[in-house]
Amino acid sequence: MKQSLFETRHKAEWERFALTLERLERGKDTSQVAGFPKAYRRLCQHLALAQERGYSSFLIDSLQQQVLRGHQQLYRHRSRLGANLLSFILADFPRLVRAEWPFVLVASLLFFGSLIGVGVLVYVFPDLVYNLIPADQVREMQGMYDPVAGHLGRPAERAASEDWLMFGYYVMHNIGIAFQTFASGLLLGVGSAFFLFYNGMVIGAVAGHLSEIGFGQTFWSFVIAHGAFELSAIALAGAAGLELGWALIAPGRLTRSEALKRAARKSVLLVCGVTLFLLIAAFIEAYWSSKTSVTPLTKYLVGAGLWALVAVYLLFAGRTRHAPE
Repeated sequence: MKQSLFETRHKAEWERFALTLERLERGKDTSQVAGFPKAYRRLCQHLALAQERGYSSFLIDSLQQQVLRGHQQLYRHRSRLGANLLSFILADFPRLVRAEWPFVLVASLLFFGSLIGVGVLVYVFPDLVYNLIPADQVREMQGMYDPVAGHLGRPAERAASEDWLMFGYYVMHNIGIAFQTFASGLLLGVGSAFFLFYNGMVIGAVAGHLSEIGFGQTFWSFVIAHGAFELSAIALAGAAGLELGWALIAPGRLTRSEALKRAARKSVLLVCGVTLFLLIAAFIEAYWSSKTSVTPLTKYLVGAGLWALVAVYLLFAGRTRHAPE
């Protein structure tokens, strides 16, 4: 192909790329970042063709300059994505949790209140557990946490591939519960409130029953570490659902659809943080909680440290320090 035909065919594309480059370099328009890598690869192909066909040095130098500038912009925006993700984890998510404290407070009271309240009631009145959980499920739980049976735990010979499978199972199971708690908030928040109370009630009933029959050490040493992230995540997923429901109940001066859109932006970000918590919880449950070679005391100490870490993270991470005047 002659150089003149090559330039005519691709000139408009090069001009669009140059215009996009200028906008990105000024930092005033990042809306085209998503399609930029594809355009950059096309320009690299054109440069390779021009060099292979021996086109004029003026054309090759021009394309080469754009490729170099494009390379800088491509990796600058990729690094921004990583920085934004790190910023979300270290600061934006805990700040959002604190900003939405009314929903977090209500969700925590529903979930942890029912968990603790029902747990105490079942411990004091043991037969109550059979009114809350089917008898066959109660027997299944007893068999799982029976210290004599030894069904619970991670055998020393278990392969790493099995740990990975358990990690995947825990992720899917926990995310399913969290998403159910979140999405049901669209039912005017009633769905989220129900699942918060129900899940708390079931967990509390199991904890109270196992503690009452003498299986408490097996149960608590297993759940205390990953529970810091898992239980917090369920409460936060419920808070995100309650926010959706409240937008439908009390949209203020906005239309319900507009209020729901605004609430969804914050709720989805909360759920992103919830997903991170659940991934951490699943990792701890698969690789640490199931270890039988670790003493219960060590597990209690590690678990207490993780609960403190979650509390400090959500309460204080992302707070800016003001310089003295």
